[in-house]
Amino acid sequence: MKQQLKLAVTAALLSVATGPAIAQEKLKIGVIVTLSGPAAALGAQVRDGFALAVKDLGGKMAGRDVEVVAVDDELKPDGAVTKVKGLLERDKVDFVVGPIFSNILQAIHKPVTDTKTFLISPNAGPSSYAGKNCSPFFYATSYQNDQVHEVLGKVAQDRGYKRVYVMVPNYQAGKDSVAGFKLAYKGEIIEESYMPLGTLDFQVELSKIASLKPDAVFTFMPGGMGVTLVKQYSQAGLANKIPVLSAFTVDESTLPAQQDAAVGMYAGSNWAPNMDNPQNRKFVAGYEAAYNIVPGTYAMQGYDTAVLIDSAVRAVKGDLSNKEAVSAALRKADFTSLRGAFKFNGNGYPIQNFYLTRVAKRPDGKFQTEISEKVFENYGDRYAKDCAPGK
Repeated sequence: MKQQLKLAVTAALLSVATGPAIAQEKLKIGVIVTLSGPAAALGAQVRDGFALAVKDLGGKMAGRDVEVVAVDDELKPDGAVTKVKGLLERDKVDFVVGPIFSNILQAIHKPVTDTKTFLISPNAGPSSYAGKNCSPFFYATSYQNDQVHEVLGKVAQDRGYKRVYVMVPNYQAGKDSVAGFKLAYKGEIIEESYMPLGTLDFQVELSKIASLKPDAVFTFMPGGMGVTLVKQYSQAGLANKIPVLSAFTVDESTLPAQQDAAVGMYAGSNWAPNMDNPQNRKFVAGYEAAYNIVPGTYAMQGYDTAVLIDSAVRAVKGDLSNKEAVSAALRKADFTSLRGAFKFNGNGYPIQNFYLTRVAKRPDGKFQTEISEKVFENYGDRYAKDCAPGK
């Protein structure tokens, strides 16, 4: 009996000396993004930006080794649900990071949050989860979808464009983009073209634009859609005649393919590679050294997502069992964002600055977006007021 008591005391002392057992367990994070098809570059930037942050953190968060499991949602909502259930049930991840597209987020949001697993979007930010359907288990490190497009609506309004042609994909993010543009733009929208997601032929729409002669074109065409549109727009001889105001159409994921055809085109963003702060300069240099391409907002937001998770895990000393404490730590956003000013609104979407950017060719021959002017400062989305207290 005395021997048993001695062993028990020794075990207890060892437990105190070495800390809780949870500190020795791997922290598992599932990343679900689009990694195939025309939009693969977007998902790759999120995955790689996230991976770079984990590397910069030494592969650990609060002393726990980090294991990242990346899966391809293939831009298929039904398949994404199957993939995310695999992350939750087979891989037993502690956090889910993703996706790129809002239709995928709408498919996986409930399966993830119903299990009380934290879902953090490094890109998609639909209005549907920013208001009354907000969740303590969902955060976006990007923006609410309307906001980037509202930047362009304000620019169009301020520049006195009287007639604008609108062209976007026919899904939730496309509809949000038009809603955002209309918040600030009060001129005439002469036509709204809603294209099937994945469209790669814009000849009919370009003929209409040439005929209608709007003062500007507003468009949101991510990934391969943006590559094709910009090339066809230039080939049609419209680039030097009708200015383009875009979001996610000319950015670092598409510029390697668009190149000179995109130079001079404007976009709305919450960041650009030439943002001048120490953490961003280090990030851009590290990303280019690791992947030999210029990082875009997708990579920046992927990096910030990893650093956000690290801040929360450190705040709870690696113990994720108290979900309320983890949620409070995430909401505090106690980390240094690559974009500078950043905090969460009450709905889990950011309050941040927004900019007009312009595509430029660098002296080394690479292409990037560069900040042209600040349009909104410390700007929160309009749906946060509808997020119920305590959620």
